[in-house]
Amino acid sequence: MLAPMSGVSDLGMRRLARRFGASLAFSEMVAAEAFLEGDAEAAVRAEGEGVSPHAVQLVGREPAAMAETARRVAGAGAEIIDINMGCPARRVSGALAGAALMRDLDHAERLISAVVQASSVPVTLKMRLGWDAASLNAPELAARAERVGVQMVIVHGRTRAQFYEGRADWTAARAVVDAVSVPVVVNGDCASLDDAVAMLTCSGAQGVMVGRAAVGAPWLVGAISRALAEGGPVRLPGVDLRREAAVQHLDWLLGKLGVRAGLRHARKHLAAYAEAAGASAALRLELVTTDDARRATVLLERAFDGEILEDAA
Repeated sequence: MLAPMSGVSDLGMRRLARRFGASLAFSEMVAAEAFLEGDAEAAVRAEGEGVSPHAVQLVGREPAAMAETARRVAGAGAEIIDINMGCPARRVSGALAGAALMRDLDHAERLISAVVQASSVPVTLKMRLGWDAASLNAPELAARAERVGVQMVIVHGRTRAQFYEGRADWTAARAVVDAVSVPVVVNGDCASLDDAVAMLTCSGAQGVMVGRAAVGAPWLVGAISRALAEGGPVRLPGVDLRREAAVQHLDWLLGKLGVRAGLRHARKHLAAYAEAAGASAALRLELVTTDDARRATVLLERAFDGEILEDAA
């Protein structure tokens, strides 16, 4: 599955991930109160045209606002609602949302129950191992979530205190698997088939979620999925297909956000596409600094030329 990544897993990226075989592709987190206030960015994050199943992740603190947002996004076509209780960002946890909800399991359970009762589609929950090493309460939260109707649990193998430092502890997710009967997905540091196999073996989970490794490589999620199903190895799409996909992603961003905002949002994707393709430092620098949409497209296409030369050699 493709992980929900704020500022990253936009609809263009999710479409590509599903096209290349990801089982699920979760939206960027949608702030419930901002969505209800009509915030344009929150509305764009919740869109899912061309992606099915359309899975929307919600973040918030207030059960009523989360429940109402769940009702609205399901009414607009969302087929899965995911609740974010794992985001470590200070602006989120500082508002007592995201991973901060793991510090108050009674409130977390009330929030989950409100969303489940309001939603006409399956609800899932994404969490961390706990707030810190002294409070590894993911198994208890998962059991409470299952009791009130959550149908899948996703566990990132770090505490909130770790942010993204160190290595994810996939083995620690086994306690969550043992605590519930619903499917469990393990997340954190999956970048290869070997990682995915180790994650499943260590945790006993039923699925894996790929996050940062898919930036600049949205096809990686499906490639790992096929390799798991077929016994390996990982086979990536040909360079021409990857080039075409990257350009389609840029085109979507430009069309949806306009040239200025689209290029600004695209920079993280463009840098990752070009780096993965082995483009020169000079080309990468120009690609992420140009304000000319046509020039950006030409440079992005050219970034993949190095792979063709390597294949020919």
